[in-house]
Amino acid sequence: MNEAPHILIVDDHREIRDAVSRYLERNGMRASTARDATEMDARLATGQYDLIVLDVMMPGEDGLSVCRRLSAEGKVPILMLTALGEDTDRIVGLELGADDYLPKPFNPRELLARIKAILRRATSEEPIAGALSGRRVAFADWQLDTDRRVLIGKDGAETALTTAEFRLLTVLLERPRLVLSREQLLDLTSGRAAQAFDRAIDNQISRLRRKIEADPGRPAIITTVRSGGYCLATDVRDLP
Repeated sequence: MNEAPHILIVDDHREIRDAVSRYLERNGMRASTARDATEMDARLATGQYDLIVLDVMMPGEDGLSVCRRLSAEGKVPILMLTALGEDTDRIVGLELGADDYLPKPFNPRELLARIKAILRRATSEEPIAGALSGRRVAFADWQLDTDRRVLIGKDGAETALTTAEFRLLTVLLERPRLVLSREQLLDLTSGRAAQAFDRAIDNQISRLRRKIEADPGRPAIITTVRSGGYCLATDVRDLP
């Protein structure tokens, strides 16, 4: 980046907004604030941001709903702030496409470190579809249009994917018939290490299976390997 990264802080607590904004600016970043989703949308409509720090608990549209909406557009990395001990919010946020999370109360130095890590990944990593970017591929009874991020069934019906589902599916499609551990999948899809009792990948797999498996309870496309992880148990081929 040639200029200081611009961070948008979305939190209904003014004290947190102001404190985080001042701290980031003291550390070489630009910061803007919004008290809720409506104000955030207004900021996004008129400015460019490199990352959003997004609180889960807000009046009106909550942070999880905002995360789902923004991740579907795939525009700006998101770091979610969750209440201490609220594992459900943390896991759901990651499933919906958040790049990282931080429980409240947090150390500003850790927040800064996580923001810098996300920005490094955002500026250095391959396009979100990796090696599949710009291609259309077929597997089992499905096609994946990587440009539009949609699944196409054999009947032609289209199924939209969230950012998290798309990332996970492309990682699997790039490595057919290879067993990948939860830790590997988490690193490949989000660039972070697993935490104790981290169920983010398991929940993402379950959601993806509900979209692509004929019987999600007895999956044939994404299989579970005992003590190993998950495997895309089908061939993948390019389409013209």
